[in-house]
Amino acid sequence: MQKPIQPILEISNLSITFGNDDRKSVPVQSIHCTIPKGSISAIVGESGSGKTLTALSIMQLLPKQARCTGSIWFHEKDQVTDLLSLTPQQIRSYRGRKIAMIFQEPMNALNPMMTCGRQVAEMLILHKKMSAKKAKAATLKLFEEVELPDPSAIYKRYPNQISGGQQQRVMIAMAISCNPELLIADEPTTALDIQVQESILRLLIGLREKYQLSILFITHDLELVAQIADQLIVMYKGTIVECGQPKDIISNPQHPYSKALWQCLPKATWKGKRLPVLSDFMKDVENLESSVSIFEPLQPIAINESPILSVQSLTVEFPQKINFWGKILSTSKAVDEVSFNVYPQEILGLVGESGCGKTTLSRAILQLIQPTSGKILINGREVSSNSKSSLERSKEIQIVFQNPFGSLNPRLSIGEALTEPMLVHGLWGNKRQRKEKAAHLLEQVGLTPDQLRRYPHQFSGGQRQRICIARALALEPSFIIFDESVAALDVSIQAQILNLIMELRQHNRFAALFISHNLKVVYHLSDRIMVMQSGKIVESNTAEALYRDPVHPYSRALISLMQA
Repeated sequence: MQKPIQPILEISNLSITFGNDDRKSVPVQSIHCTIPKGSISAIVGESGSGKTLTALSIMQLLPKQARCTGSIWFHEKDQVTDLLSLTPQQIRSYRGRKIAMIFQEPMNALNPMMTCGRQVAEMLILHKKMSAKKAKAATLKLFEEVELPDPSAIYKRYPNQISGGQQQRVMIAMAISCNPELLIADEPTTALDIQVQESILRLLIGLREKYQLSILFITHDLELVAQIADQLIVMYKGTIVECGQPKDIISNPQHPYSKALWQCLPKATWKGKRLPVLSDFMKDVENLESSVSIFEPLQPIAINESPILSVQSLTVEFPQKINFWGKILSTSKAVDEVSFNVYPQEILGLVGESGCGKTTLSRAILQLIQPTSGKILINGREVSSNSKSSLERSKEIQIVFQNPFGSLNPRLSIGEALTEPMLVHGLWGNKRQRKEKAAHLLEQVGLTPDQLRRYPHQFSGGQRQRICIARALALEPSFIIFDESVAALDVSIQAQILNLIMELRQHNRFAALFISHNLKVVYHLSDRIMVMQSGKIVESNTAEALYRDPVHPYSRALISLMQA
C-alpha cells in the first residue's frame, strides 16, 4: 500500500481583493490547491493571472490595501497553522525561518547599501542567534554551497559589483540560510541566460534533495517546468484552471488556456510563420495549423548591397584598477575587436551569456558608451560623439529596451512620450499632425488612439513594450536595436510581440539587431545569428546553418541546450 503524500501547504478558498464597492477588483478568486511535502510544485500563467499575489499572501507580504479571505494551512511536524490568521508579529517568526522566498529581481530585493555577505549573515544573527563571527563562517559556507566563485571576495562586495546570476545565488543562500521547510521561488531565472538558468535549476534541485525542501516555483518559462516540476498548477485570470502532473498537462491539456501556453512557444519548424497567440485558443480554434499563417517572403538579403550598419574593429574598455591619483593602471575589454554588417531589412540576432558584452556593444553603437577604438557607420556615414552628429544619427537608429516601464517617463502620457522625439527633431509639422502620427503608431502596434492620454502605469507589461516599439518607430529609423525586449514577458505576450516585430519589419522596412539569451526566439526571428563570448564574436552564420551545424564549441553548447 502506497504511503499517502503529506502536504506542506494547503490553500483553501483563497481570494484577494483590492478596493471596495464600485472600484473593487478580485485578482485571485476562490482558489484551492495542495503543495505536497518535499515536492517541486510549479505555478504557470500569464502576467496578471495571480501567481505572485498568491505567493505573497502565503507570507503576508501583500500591500496594506489588499484583503485576503480563505485559509492557508501550513503543516509542521506537530501542528497545522492558518497563516492568514497570524498577527504581524507572529508571521515574522515564519518568514525566513520556516518559509523563505527568492524574489524575481535580486537587484531590487538586495539592499544596495550592504555587502552581500552582511545581508546573509544578518539572517543568521536574527533567526539563529549566532555571533557575528559564526554567522560570517556560516555565510561563507553557504556561498560555497550555492557555487559562488571566491566566496570571501563575494562576501565583501555590494550587489551592483556582481553579475545577475551571482545576485540570484546570493538570494538563494539567504533563502536557505535558516533551513526553511518551504521555499517560494518567484521567477528565479527570468532574464538570465540559458547556461545560468541551467546552473540555478541544478542548484535548486540539489538543495531540495539535500534539505528535503518543498519548493513552490513560479514561472512563465514552460520548458523549465517540464524539467523540474512534480506538480503543475495553471492559473488564468485569478483562478486555477488545471492542476496535475506536468507530463499529463503538457501531453494532453484540457483547458484552452493550457493548450495556448504550450503552443505559443516558438518551434524550429515554424520559422517564418505567425506564432499562435492566446486569442486563437480562447476562441476555441480546433485546428492549430489553420491559425498559423506564413508571412509573405521578403526580398532575399543581398550581401553586395551597402549595409545599413557597419561596425569595424569596435573595442570598448573599462577601467579595472585605478590608483589614488585617478590614473588607470589596468583595463578590461568588454567588447574586443568586433566587426559585422547589418543589411537592409535584415534581422541580425546576437546571443551569448550574461556579461559577454552584448548590451555594451548595443550602447556603444548608440554612442551611450564611448568606444575605445573602432568605427560605427550608419548608411555609410560615421557616427561620432559630436552632439550635432549624434542627434542626426539618432533619427536613423533607435532602441527598444528590456524593461519598458523603466524606459518610459511615468510623468508623461503615452501621447507625449510618442510626440516628444518628433518635436525634438522637428518632424511632422505642427502639434495636430504629430498627434495624428502618434495615433497611427499606436494602431500599428495593436493599440487604440484613445489610449494616448493614459500613463505608463495604466498599461500591462506587453502593452508598454508595444508603446516602446511605437516610440522607436516614431522617427522612421532605418535600424532598430531590440535589447532583450521579450525576456521578461510571458509566452503569450512574447508571441504577440514577435509577430508584431515581423509584421512591422515588412511594413516599415527597417533592419534590426535582436539581442536575447533565448536561442529559440532568436532563431525564429533572425536571418543571421552572431554568437558572442567574452567580448568577441566567435561565430556568425545564417540562422538555419548555425542551428544545424554550429562550428565553435561554445555555439555547440548553446545549441545543445536549446535542443534539449
